[in-house]
Amino acid sequence: MTASDAKADLHFYLQSARDALLWKLEGLSEYDIRRPHTPTGTNLLGLVKHVATVELGYLGDTFGRPSGEALPWVEEGAEANADMWATADESREQIVGLYRRAWAHADATIDALPLDTVGKVPWWPSGRDEVTLHHAVVRVIADTHRHAGHADIIRELTDGAVGMNKGNDNMPPGDSAWWEKHRSRLERAARDAERDRGGRGPAGLR
Repeated sequence: MTASDAKADLHFYLQSARDALLWKLEGLSEYDIRRPHTPTGTNLLGLVKHVATVELGYLGDTFGRPSGEALPWVEEGAEANADMWATADESREQIVGLYRRAWAHADATIDALPLDTVGKVPWWPSGRDEVTLHHAVVRVIADTHRHAGHADIIRELTDGAVGMNKGNDNMPPGDSAWWEKHRSRLERAARDAERDRGGRGPAGLR
């Protein structure tokens, strides 16, 4: 495999994760893209804000290619977890626009440098802060796909919409009745397994 082939493979999987994550925002209200769905506050627009920040850091600053983007949520003294949610003053357009600019900046870094280029991650401990471009791209791919998975679940909990991307939902065929029957079957299997192995079952069931 040539270096060009390797870069093409890496970019394909990075872009597929980017596209999937943004697709999960489509058609939702301002409230629904921001509201927390977990005890730790996981939300759709916050995920986009976070991954944009990750790309600009690992595929920009790390290789001496600062983007010039203002990222107050990661500056010294910023509130903890500020990169994981959007304030009321931060619009959808601002966050999505930042993410698309991060794509362009990261892609320019990948195109410009050999994969064995060594950079230094500014927020890693001195002496353990060196990383190759190849490693950094793989790290960003893994992080983006992880958060795209979070977004899958959040979107399904929000309005029932599912799927891997706009052209391929990657789901078996079935209408709402089929899925309800499937879910009920899984619930029964879980309860039966708990009972058969001596457990007490879900709260309230004995």
